[in-house]
Amino acid sequence: MDQRLGAVQALQMWRGAIVESVRRDGPDLSARQMALVLTVYLTPPPHTVRGLALTLNVSKPAITRALDRLSELGMIKRKIDEADRRSVLVQRTVKGSVFLREFGDLVVSASEEAEAEATGE
Repeated sequence: MDQRLGAVQALQMWRGAIVESVRRDGPDLSARQMALVLTVYLTPPPHTVRGLALTLNVSKPAITRALDRLSELGMIKRKIDEADRRSVLVQRTVKGSVFLREFGDLVVSASEEAEAEATGE
């Protein structure tokens, strides 16, 4: 049995997860902020502003603005790199971990719903 999602099914899954996320009483992240959170939490550290800018192919000021908001929300924290005091490390937080685990659950649920719709269940 083919387990690959079709484009429409993948978009339905993403829409379902985003809609449910918006309905909940939680932070409403931009695509850039979500990309940053996912990168910081799902790729190995260390993470720096410069490294994140290179990874996402956006400017350092754009990363800084997104990190400012994520810091306000408690999803990441910044720490001066003791080895190179010119560099700032971006670190994970418990609040950010909880947010992503819950968002992951939304994606799984949306995937199941999209699959059910595709199979007519």
